[in-house]
Amino acid sequence: MSTESGKRVRLGRIVGLHGVQGQVKLESWTEPRLQIFRYQPWLLTAPGIEREMSGIRGNAQGKGVVASLPGIADRDQAAALVGCEISVSRDVLPPPAQGEFYWVDLENLEVITTQDVSLGRVSHLFATGANDVMVVKDGDRERLVPFVQGLYVHSVDVDTGRIVVDWDPEF
Repeated sequence: MSTESGKRVRLGRIVGLHGVQGQVKLESWTEPRLQIFRYQPWLLTAPGIEREMSGIRGNAQGKGVVASLPGIADRDQAAALVGCEISVSRDVLPPPAQGEFYWVDLENLEVITTQDVSLGRVSHLFATGANDVMVVKDGDRERLVPFVQGLYVHSVDVDTGRIVVDWDPEF
């Protein structure tokens, strides 16, 4: 199962306005935070909004990030985009390092135990601060499995679509 064209990776969101010339404040989930400008075009999405945009420029502003969006020239136009999530095509991101994964590449993979018991498929992941957690769904049943390699996650094979975990199927 290779990376599918069309997969999107969320990189941040527009959280506010900056000045009167259409600049916006961003929450960037890239590391370092200014790396968000390296990956384009952006797809800005919110209820009722889906807009692709290239040529975005920005800089650090205190602890935040400020961006200038092409075609957005005043505060009212920028205000309409506050709350939009910023995503890019998976194809524009560099390959992950050995043993690292983009969450989008793990979604929908089958999760099986070391005893070959299927737990379901990865619905999504979330961060807890201590570690990432996979939400594994099998019908109506949902399991939360910490994504801790070596301890719980024994192997990830994106090509075959399987994650092997050391996890009690009854838990």
